[in-house]
Amino acid sequence: MENRRIDDEKFMRQALNEARRAFEQEEVPIGAVIVAGDRVIGRGHNLVETLQDATAHAEMQALTAAASTLGGKYLQECTLYVTVEPCVMCAGAIAWSQIGSVVWGADDPKKGYRRYSERIFLPKVRLRSGVLKAECEELMARFFAKLRR
Repeated sequence: MENRRIDDEKFMRQALNEARRAFEQEEVPIGAVIVAGDRVIGRGHNLVETLQDATAHAEMQALTAAASTLGGKYLQECTLYVTVEPCVMCAGAIAWSQIGSVVWGADDPKKGYRRYSERIFLPKVRLRSGVLKAECEELMARFFAKLRR
C-alpha cells in the first residue's frame, strides 16, 4: 500500500507539471498523465482556449497520446492521473478507453462527473481521489484569483 501511495504521488506530480504548463498558457490548469507499468505513455493539459475546442481537456489529450503510443484504443492495464476530478465528457471517454484506474487530486463539485452519475465507469475500475489534493486545489485557486483581477 505504501508503494501505491508513493507511485500515486510521483505520477500526480507529473500531472501537476502538465497543469502548470496549462496555467502558463492561460488555460484552466488541469493536467493528466497515463501510466502503463511504471512508464508514462500519454500526457496532456488543457488546450481549450489555445485550440478553441471545448473538448480539448487534459484527459482527452492524454488518452489520445496513450492510445497512439500503444497502437490501440483500450487502456485496461493503465492508470490515469489527473489533477482535478474528470468532467462527465472526460469520464465517458475514460470509460470507453476501458482504463484500469483513475486517480485525481482535487474534487470538482460543480462540474465533476460525480455530480451527474457515479456509475459512468465499469465496476472493476479502481478509483482514488485526494492525491496531492492541496497542491491541485491551490493551483486552481491561484488561476481563478488571477482571472478575477
